[in-house]
Parts: sequence; C-alpha cells; structure tokens
Amino acid sequence: MTILLGLIFEGFLRRLFKPGLDSYYLVNKLFDLESFKIAVVVVAPAIILHELAHKFVALSFGMYATFHAAYSWLFLGLLMRIFGFPFIFFVPAYVSILGEGSYLQYALIAAAGPFMNLLIWFVSSLMVRHAKKRSGFRRGFRRNKLYLPVLMLTARINLFLFIFNMLPIPGFDGFKFFFGLIKAIF
Repeated sequence: MTILLGLIFEGFLRRLFKPGLDSYYLVNKLFDLESFKIAVVVVAPAIILHELAHKFVALSFGMYATFHAAYSWLFLGLLMRIFGFPFIFFVPAYVSILGEGSYLQYALIAAAGPFMNLLIWFVSSLMVRHAKKRSGFRRGFRRNKLYLPVLMLTARINLFLFIFNMLPIPGFDGFKFFFGLIKAIF
C-alpha cells in the first residue's frame, strides 16, 4: 500500500519540488526516486494513521476492527496517475468495524481519522514555525533543503484530508460523525 501511494503521488510532488524542469520532462518521465521517497514520507503516514485511528478507537469501545488496504482502488489511482488525470480521487484503505455501539461511539470512531490528520497538521505546523524561528536553522536548512518543504507539505496534505473527510457527504467520515452526533443528542 505504501509503495502504491508513493507511486501515485510522486508525479504531483515532482512538480512541487522540481519546478524548474520543462513540462516535457514532468509529463513524460514516469518515475523520480526522490519524489517517490517524499511521497512515501508525507502521504502514506497521513492515510495509514488516519485509518489506524478509526481502528484503535473502535477497539477501545470493544468492537472488532480490521484495517484493509483497498488494492483495487489503489491500482485505479495508479492508472489515473499514469494517464495524467489532473485530480485523483480514490479510497486507498478502510477499516471494517463489527460490534454493537451507541451513536456517539460511532460518531467518535468516524471523527478519529480526520482528527488524526488534524493532529498531524498541528504538529507539523508547529515544527515549521519552530524551524523558521530557530537562528541555527539556516545552517541546518542548507544541509537538508527538503526538511522545511516536506514539513510544510505534510501540514498542507493533512489539513486538506481533515477538511475533505469532515464534509457531511454520505460515505465520508464527516457525514458519519454528524449523523451519529445528531442521533446521540436527539
């Protein structure tokens, strides 16, 4: 799953981290190892930790929860990447939950994933802010030019995942959260 996520997102990240390259290179080169590594470091934890948050909250309520990599969706995402779709939408993983619970418990399980992304955004944003304030950071930044951009990208992707997943659209975590919350209150 991690490798497929890296392959899917490396093309988008190549455009961000190598903006000086001509468009022929960006479009026609199918793989760039450095962009792949960045995609693995940034995107895979955002998605995997999101799903694991759902799983562990469900387990804490005494339910059975199983993490699944959605390989058919991942391969669809890879095909979309290869054929140059400008926006890729797919479900890379999900957690199946079995057991009885209250509406509030299901609302909390649904919110756990997006709030994990919010936590990652918060921590990476603090790290960016701290890195920019440190006087000695300039020397360290010259040695590792990817540190700050990777942190900034981590923050952006996780904030996007939080907002996107909290939309109250059927099938999304936000819908499950708000539905469960309303049912628990009323």
